[in-house]
Amino acid sequence: MNSVVHWQQRVGNQRDWVWRGWQTRYTYIRPLQNHQQTTPLILLHGFGASIGHWRHNLEVLGEHHTVYALDMLGFGASEKACVNYGIQLWVEQVYDFWKTFIRQPVVLIGNSLGSLVSLAAAATYPEMVQGVVMMSLPDPSLEQEAIPAFLHPVVATIKNIVASPLLMKPLFYFVRRPNILRRWAAIAYANPEAITDELVEILAGPPQDRGSARAFSALFKATISANFGMSVKSMLSNLTIPMLLIWGKKDKFVPPALAHEFAQYNENLQLLTIEDVGHCPHDENPEIINQAILDWINSLSDRQSKDNSLPDTSSAQNF
Repeated sequence: MNSVVHWQQRVGNQRDWVWRGWQTRYTYIRPLQNHQQTTPLILLHGFGASIGHWRHNLEVLGEHHTVYALDMLGFGASEKACVNYGIQLWVEQVYDFWKTFIRQPVVLIGNSLGSLVSLAAAATYPEMVQGVVMMSLPDPSLEQEAIPAFLHPVVATIKNIVASPLLMKPLFYFVRRPNILRRWAAIAYANPEAITDELVEILAGPPQDRGSARAFSALFKATISANFGMSVKSMLSNLTIPMLLIWGKKDKFVPPALAHEFAQYNENLQLLTIEDVGHCPHDENPEIINQAILDWINSLSDRQSKDNSLPDTSSAQNF
């Protein structure tokens, strides 16, 4: 008789960490050998997801690197705080976590919202980041650019009406139903077989937590705000670290055409597009994504070793 290991047992050693007075959840896995000689990884989930969304990745990546995954504030098993959410808030959470538990350069790996937080963290705290892997990278600033300036006040008024608690709470109680979440996943995923009962369980659990309706309203209001996040173009253009951008060619949430546009902003960005995959490549085709990430990180190590082996000619520049 085959037994299926529950996802909670496949995501490492979960712990609670109090950050700025809020209870937050994280997990970690360390390789059996040489974990101090490899680059640590931090995994950051997308909107509405959590640590469980990395259940197909944590153990594989953890065979080679110390891997951490966070439930960002408002998501997963972290507290559903009613605060002014924004990319910078989650960046501060990641940075404080890094200062508390790691304190050596890491590779940040994110999906969707998590990729935007990873990029912003690298731009804000370069000492923390050795490289970034981004999957299905959204750019909130594109909406502002697409709408004529004279319409911005009108759009803002409409958004505020839509984001009011009177509308948001009934909407929340509707969308958190497992059958509705399954339909949402059918849009996010290209392969119906990837939409398992386990996935629906992971998505449907956190919305049952105390304060989740209030947090959902705050989160939704934040995501439609003009100040939600910095411009992807400006952040990408100014980074000098290696970056890997992964995109599913059947992504219906963020247009795959953006991937090639983003790749033009920085010569240090490597683009990998995946056939027959949607918005969550790491969950829909984990075998390919896990290996691609490991190979890319190994290439960073090889490049660093090569650079370190070159003779130091800096002292000869004055001759």
